[in-house]
Amino acid sequence: MLDQNPITPFGRRPLSLSTVKMQRDIRECPHGKPVHKWQVFRNICQARTSLPVSDRALAVLNALLSFHPDTVLTAGAGDLVVFPSNRLLALRAHGMAASTLRRHLAGLVDRGLILRRDSPNGKRYARKTTSGDIEQAFGFDLGPIVARADEFAALAEAAIARRQTLTVLRERMTLVRRDIAKMIATGVEQGVAADWASYHGTFRDIMGRLPRVPTSEVLEPIVAELASLAAAIVNVLEQDLDPIEPGLPNPPADQSQHSAPERPNPSEPDSGPGAPETADAESLRSAGSIPIRMVVELCPDIVDYARGGIRTSQDLVSTASIVRPMLGISPSAWEEACAAMGDGQAGAVLAAILQRGAAIKNPGGYLRILARRAAAGEFSVWPMLMALRRQGRAASDRDRLPSSFPDDCS
Repeated sequence: MLDQNPITPFGRRPLSLSTVKMQRDIRECPHGKPVHKWQVFRNICQARTSLPVSDRALAVLNALLSFHPDTVLTAGAGDLVVFPSNRLLALRAHGMAASTLRRHLAGLVDRGLILRRDSPNGKRYARKTTSGDIEQAFGFDLGPIVARADEFAALAEAAIARRQTLTVLRERMTLVRRDIAKMIATGVEQGVAADWASYHGTFRDIMGRLPRVPTSEVLEPIVAELASLAAAIVNVLEQDLDPIEPGLPNPPADQSQHSAPERPNPSEPDSGPGAPETADAESLRSAGSIPIRMVVELCPDIVDYARGGIRTSQDLVSTASIVRPMLGISPSAWEEACAAMGDGQAGAVLAAILQRGAAIKNPGGYLRILARRAAAGEFSVWPMLMALRRQGRAASDRDRLPSSFPDDCS
């Protein structure tokens, strides 16, 4: 009886030290140790980024496990080698191409998830006794699944903990971000004496460091800075509680803050220069109305400063009046923009400036230049919105607006 387990692979495949180590780990694994193969497979899926292994390779591993008749794999058992043909293996791997199958099999071997037990001619088969029992099999050894089961369980637990930590940090960031934006808006509306432009600038600088796909290591210091900023703003608001309470009804500062949006409806946006981007843009342009839903979708940052959401053009203009001093835009620049573009378009442009963040170094000068272009019939907010629409910017996108905006005039 031939009971020699081959160590080296067939043909030109080299023997690696990791394969030798895996062979030793299998030999040192406690004899008779049972593991649930599908539970181990789920743990590998949970920890696949730590191993690392691709999802297609996991599909191949799932197919290999399905060729073992038992659910429980036992260390030291003589039936841990499965020997399916490439045709059957590809079929169970959802029709995977032969070249792709071979590549992912090699990847599973390199990651120490399976071992090759190649026959003298490289074929996969089993030698059976006269009673039909398998005496020796050549194919893929599932021994590493058993030997590393505890390691995979620990990696899966760590991966789940990391995901939970990231979820908690994201929730904390969302809450503190909302608190800061609304507290700044309240301070500006109520006329609380503080450098709100500085607070807002710090807030935007912190949020500007947030990557599109943040990790826990990146989020943790950002959340800590936001929490510190929120505590400072709360302290400012609490210190101003006593002087503010007697003057709550109809404060003059609030009236002056909202005086600009109450002006009569100014001239409609110019639709002369250039052909409209789409029929939808032409119909909106001829109607002279601002697509509030589009502005909110493409410029979501301004919603954080709204009292009860932004549903109408008046809501947009009122919120823009709150944001204006935070951006350092003077009342005269805002009045000039409203006169040249109309209140609604001016509000949409200011929302876009807020969304672009640090890309606009001088928001006041930038708005003045756009207002002069609009007065000369050379600027309209509609191509800007249509360009954003083509880019497919969603409400969750906090990055810079695309380059279809006019050049920074700061």
